Parts: sequence; C-alpha cells; structure tokens
Amino acid sequence: MTLTVHSSLEAVGLTAAVSKALTEANISCNIVAAFYHDHIFVPIADAPRAMDALFALTNS
Repeated sequence: MTLTVHSSLEAVGLTAAVSKALTEANISCNIVAAFYHDHIFVPIADAPRAMDALFALTNS
C-alpha cells in the first residue's frame, strides 16, 4: 500500500497516526522513516488487517 500523502519534513504526526492505528488493531510494526518515503513493516500474517486499519485511517 502506498499512502499518497506528501508531507513536509517539518510536519509531525503522520508516523504517530499510522503507528496508533496499527497499535489499536494490535499489530506490531517497524517503521523506517526515510527522506522521501517511509516504510512500514508488519508480520505477513497481519498484512490484511494492517491494510484494513490503514484504509480506515484514510477515511477518518
């Protein structure tokens, strides 16, 4: 999944919002923040639920 959000490096909260959504779904994750892209790694078994949690986040 690609989050089609272009955020400034000065912006805060995007990683926290994603992490919170996954935490509330009881899904562990590793987030790697890079200059232009952030990567979110979840256990493969949790991938469908993670996608659901992130889709719900985009619709909130």
